[in-house]
Amino acid sequence: MSLVLKLMEDGGPIMWVILFCSVVALFIFLKKVFQFHREEINIGEVLRGLFNVLRRDGFVEALTLCDHTPGPAARLLAAAIRAYERGDEDIRKAVDDAALEEIPKLERHINLLGTLGFVLPLIGFLGTVLGMMQVFDAAQGSESFTATDIAGAVKMALLTTASALAVAIPCYLAYNYLVARVDSITLDMEKASLEMLGFMERRRRESKAKTEAGRE
Repeated sequence: MSLVLKLMEDGGPIMWVILFCSVVALFIFLKKVFQFHREEINIGEVLRGLFNVLRRDGFVEALTLCDHTPGPAARLLAAAIRAYERGDEDIRKAVDDAALEEIPKLERHINLLGTLGFVLPLIGFLGTVLGMMQVFDAAQGSESFTATDIAGAVKMALLTTASALAVAIPCYLAYNYLVARVDSITLDMEKASLEMLGFMERRRRESKAKTEAGRE
């Protein structure tokens, strides 16, 4: 702890900005990782269970299964089932509307990580400039200017740059990791909705064929 405080003191006020950004980035990353882990499901198993229930027209049971299954894919499937139960012609629209609500929830705060990864090196460069300005101010304002004064200012300049890069690099890596997770979840959502729409279309054709056969 004393080492951290010493680094903060030597680095000047810019170090506190970098520390704040690092805490924010760590909080966002952990929050999104826990969110994605909590909502991770075996979508194939969920679809098999829903298909078995819907073949018996068990809409209530199917919706209950969706409600008790975490993740955006389950909520898309629930929207499709509700539209199918109502007899909507365009079930795809209900799925797309649900996706418009779910995808922003997945992407929320992730862009901030990318922004921090881009801005932090600039903040570190600002610390470097401030350190160099201290060198020139000390040189102009005092005849007893010593190597110790130069060393302190240069240390501040290098410390802020190194600290900013040490935080920016993990931020950028975390951003890319979370974007990849969002893409994977979005792909699962698309696959699940397409399989459900295909199942419902087949059920409608079978129902229509039975109705026509009954009339004959």
